[in-house]
Amino acid sequence: MITSTFKKRIAAPLCIVISLLSLSLRSFAGEMKDAGGGLAAGNKIEIKDFAFNPPTITVKSGEQITWINRDEEPHTVVSVEKQFKKSTALDTDQEFTIIAGAPGTYTYFCSVHPKMTGTIVVEKP
Repeated sequence: MITSTFKKRIAAPLCIVISLLSLSLRSFAGEMKDAGGGLAAGNKIEIKDFAFNPPTITVKSGEQITWINRDEEPHTVVSVEKQFKKSTALDTDQEFTIIAGAPGTYTYFCSVHPKMTGTIVVEKP
């Protein structure tokens, strides 16, 4: 038979261990979601080494597209044909998100560094 003192000594540490494991699993699940499904769900474009990566992305109308600046220099995202609103200057690790509009091809550039260009191909949903 297990005494109540023994139960109390085991129960508290066991609850702590279970709580820590639960937090760890939630954190790991969030990282996996970002790593595996983040690009497909979020359509991320990284700005790094004075380039948009990937330089061309294909999305469905209505999907989000997010740029994130990984350079130490500020960058902007500006539609050549004004098909979406332009970003403000993005500092390191700042993001800019739009919703893809009507199907078509959207070209964009960085107004600070005009040789930086990219293309978005928007398809029907």
